[in-house]
Amino acid sequence: MTNDTSFQVLGVQIGQAKPLHIEGRRILSAIGKQPVKGPVAVGRMGLAGDEQADPSVHGGLSKAVYAYPTEHLGFWHALRQQWVPNLLNEPLPHGFMGENLSVSGLLEVDAWVGDELHFPHCVLRITEPRQPCYKFNAVMGSAYAGKRMAESGFCGFYLSVVQPGTVDAGQVFHIQPGSRQLSIAQAFAGKRWKHLR
Repeated sequence: MTNDTSFQVLGVQIGQAKPLHIEGRRILSAIGKQPVKGPVAVGRMGLAGDEQADPSVHGGLSKAVYAYPTEHLGFWHALRQQWVPNLLNEPLPHGFMGENLSVSGLLEVDAWVGDELHFPHCVLRITEPRQPCYKFNAVMGSAYAGKRMAESGFCGFYLSVVQPGTVDAGQVFHIQPGSRQLSIAQAFAGKRWKHLR
């Protein structure tokens, strides 16, 4: 295990599936995650109290937890200022990207499929990048949001649960390297995004 202590969880969020209005339709979504105070139980299927509206693309054993680097929030904040008229100039809150864990210090280029994130009371394994979808476009306020995610590579990553336990905002985590054959950035770049505008 590495001895690097520069990785930290800045926020822990969960969400329940609620109707989201997209182009005149009511679509069930749990993309709206809210911060949780104190330790949150982590089971094989994710954080206690967290829901996924569409298990075919979110959730399950390989996508139990979604982590997002807080370093990218300024990028999305600037774009939303362009996309959404009369938007208050406030930083994006943790959970706005639909993430369960807002992490600092671990970007997609340094996150490798198979690497394990060792928290004080649980262990999670990096599995795959998040893929942009129309629900993300709706939340961001632009039909081009998914395309910008594809262009920037600021996708975040899914985690499976190796060792259940608890996770709490403010905790430092360490990385135990896996085989390091494919980074999240490489996996995301290898996807085909022809369906995006």
